[in-house]
Amino acid sequence: RLQKIKEGSIELQKGEEGLLSGTTEAGLKRAKDEEALLSEIINVLNDRFGTEFEEADKLFFDQIEAELMDDETLQTQARVNKIDTFKFAFDDKFIDKLIGRMDQNQEIFEKILEDKVFGDLVKELMMKKIYKKLNE
Repeated sequence: RLQKIKEGSIELQKGEEGLLSGTTEAGLKRAKDEEALLSEIINVLNDRFGTEFEEADKLFFDQIEAELMDDETLQTQARVNKIDTFKFAFDDKFIDKLIGRMDQNQEIFEKILEDKVFGDLVKELMMKKIYKKLNE
């Protein structure tokens, strides 16, 4: 049963302007995850694992990210799937791109593949960032 609780108007006051920022203020739920910058990813890895990656190491991650962003299969998967399903396609592509760049930074490559917790965190952070960018 419906019960009337309040009555009012949703009109703007005369002479006032109102601004809405996209659909977030129109009643639709939207994820609040902030986009992780690569420098933030490096900071998280350094803090949690005691690694000493520097901003120069960011190039390695930048290149992998760029290749993943350009991958047509991932672009399609991100558009048509939720992130939980997108993860399966991303995992395979991530490993392929990582192997393709192993000569450029053997230290990071080995750390990602040999330390499961570290590798999983790198994949998760990068996957969320790429999924968000592909759906913008």
